[in-house]
Amino acid sequence: MTEAARTPYDPADEVPMDHTVGRDLFSKFDPLINERQALLDTGVRDPFALVMEKVHSPTLATINAKKTILLGTYNYMGMTFDPDVIAAGKRALDEYGSGTTGSRVLNGTYQGHKECEEALKEFYGTRHAMVFSTGYQANLGLMSTIAGKEDYIILDADSHASIYDGCALGNAQIVRFRHNSVEDLEKRLRRLPPEGGRLVVLEGVYSMLGDIAPLKEMVAVAKAAGAMIVVDEAHGMGFFGKHGRGVFEEAGVEDDIDFVVGTFSKSVGTVGGFVVSNHPKFDVMRLVCRPYVFTASLPPSVVATAATSIRKLMHAGNKRGHLWENSRRLHLGLRELGFTLATPEAQSAIIAVLLPDQNTTVRMWQALLEQGVYVNMARPPATPAGMYLLRCSLCADHTDEQVGQILGMFEAAGRATGCIA
Repeated sequence: MTEAARTPYDPADEVPMDHTVGRDLFSKFDPLINERQALLDTGVRDPFALVMEKVHSPTLATINAKKTILLGTYNYMGMTFDPDVIAAGKRALDEYGSGTTGSRVLNGTYQGHKECEEALKEFYGTRHAMVFSTGYQANLGLMSTIAGKEDYIILDADSHASIYDGCALGNAQIVRFRHNSVEDLEKRLRRLPPEGGRLVVLEGVYSMLGDIAPLKEMVAVAKAAGAMIVVDEAHGMGFFGKHGRGVFEEAGVEDDIDFVVGTFSKSVGTVGGFVVSNHPKFDVMRLVCRPYVFTASLPPSVVATAATSIRKLMHAGNKRGHLWENSRRLHLGLRELGFTLATPEAQSAIIAVLLPDQNTTVRMWQALLEQGVYVNMARPPATPAGMYLLRCSLCADHTDEQVGQILGMFEAAGRATGCIA
């Protein structure tokens, strides 16, 4: 050990912090800060700082002291207030406490974590299931671990941020193809050199526009090129397919998918993420996947609610049917009112209303909130450059009466802001 290493720390040796020296690391955000302030100066509310004072049900909350219909929560199957789900969480909280304070590979695996993984295996019919602390970490973990620097990850240009971030964390070479283009995917795969592994990453439902991937055709192209395939079913789990497994089940390609990634924060109604697989070597991921190894595991109450919800979703055919009725009715009604929608028909529980610019979008968002309905506002970089939209996420618990009220509120807000004639 050197003399310097043995020298004890002396606070007097510290150099005082001088905020006037060097470049302000926040300066790169100045354009966004200025743009946001200019928008707020017009008198509109901040659409990204909304507070729900009380949540009454999956479809109703108090916002600004007013009862408001929720149309932007991803609570597709309405499981957040399911009595069995809530009871399971309360029992686990009483029996196991509030948290694990440890990683899954140390002290962070409780009986509830294994039961949650068993529920996932039963739901998906797979041999392996691995629960992460968030859906973001599930993608981060799989993408960064499975492909090395000699391998290729081929992904849709509109892939979720968690997929891109997982690719950035790993060492694989990244190849993007045009959104939902089977032809471009095939072309990109043909151009790759023969050496190295290939992982094609697809999403069942794309969360911004609510459009679905042509999985049957894309899977055929990927398999012909010798690629492994992962499908992110974050927005498809619960209501696509006979068993609610997702778009890949409805497309009939279950036997060709190597990994399914998902989240508990949509249809399951809590928080967490997972990867399921039939690959015989999959369990080694528990030892080599950094976002799994180096983070605390989910609290026992959370995995208990997730396991209960997942098992109930296996038998939720009636709820799935009602959700599709809601989605088709709202899509048709908005189109008939004169709004421009991202898809020609309802493809999922997400309906995106396209608007010409940010100012118009925020004014329409605020007008809807004042009418009594909450939706999501989306802008670049969450959307493609120059695209602004209001994203509606329907719930199986929305009543027929509520869907009618929502259409009336869109009509009133659209006329008040000049978005429709």
